[in-house]
Amino acid sequence: MEFVFAIAVYFVVWWIGLFAVLPFFAQPQNESETGEIVPGTPESAPVAFPLGRLVVVNSLVAACVFAVLWSVIVFDPFGLGQVPGVIPN
Repeated sequence: MEFVFAIAVYFVVWWIGLFAVLPFFAQPQNESETGEIVPGTPESAPVAFPLGRLVVVNSLVAACVFAVLWSVIVFDPFGLGQVPGVIPN
């Protein structure tokens, strides 16, 4: 796997993973300790959004998924190299 291709795959995995990890750290206003809802916002709007924690967790998840994808592409454990046009030699 070429380096530029690996970076592109990691970026795509990271971006897709962001949408999967995004709701884990958001605490809605109606479920907060104070229960205070800011006027003009919906009850489901987050109180505080820990962006740093989200980026770190998402990067770790993306690294694990990328490692699996990389090992499947490089080591070809399922014999996909035998199928014409799947993985070029």
